[in-house]
Amino acid sequence: MINIPAFSFFTITGNGNPNEPFFAEYVGVLYTLAYAVKMSSKAGMAPAGYEPYSVYPLEGVWDISEEAKSRPQAALDKSQLVFTLMIRQPDFVTKQYAQETIERIRIKKPHPLLDDVHFETMAEGKCVQMLHVGSFDSEPESFKKMDSFIRNSNLHRTSLTHREIYLSDARKTPPEKLRTVLRVRVQ
Repeated sequence: MINIPAFSFFTITGNGNPNEPFFAEYVGVLYTLAYAVKMSSKAGMAPAGYEPYSVYPLEGVWDISEEAKSRPQAALDKSQLVFTLMIRQPDFVTKQYAQETIERIRIKKPHPLLDDVHFETMAEGKCVQMLHVGSFDSEPESFKKMDSFIRNSNLHRTSLTHREIYLSDARKTPPEKLRTVLRVRVQ
């Protein structure tokens, strides 16, 4: 059980199978912005209060489409996934500075997905989270453990969406060694 305060993120929303090539473009545009902020001090463009830091990990909030919710499924159809990807930003990054960063990148490295990026502050509040070690396809085992903990704690999930925080680079880590924080909101 954990209480998650407000944090600010660069976010982008999309849908479809994350194993398809398009997904890397969504991830790439967020990392371009995150590293632009991190390296801003070397370019003489650091925001007020800048302090050196490590780029935060990629996160995703996952759901399924309304169409998928309306019909029973024997197995998850990943083409029906809906996601919001995000990378947290340090407290010194303001909404204005985030927008200036997007505009600088739009000029330096134009990308059509920049139009879909937002800077948002989110507070999740009361959550249950667990470290999942293994492939993304084996996450249901961890969710079963979380659901059991939630029931035994007389809590309930506020929605079927969930957050994943990717501690491993899926391009470089064998699936059985991937480390992902799974988080659900509860009350």
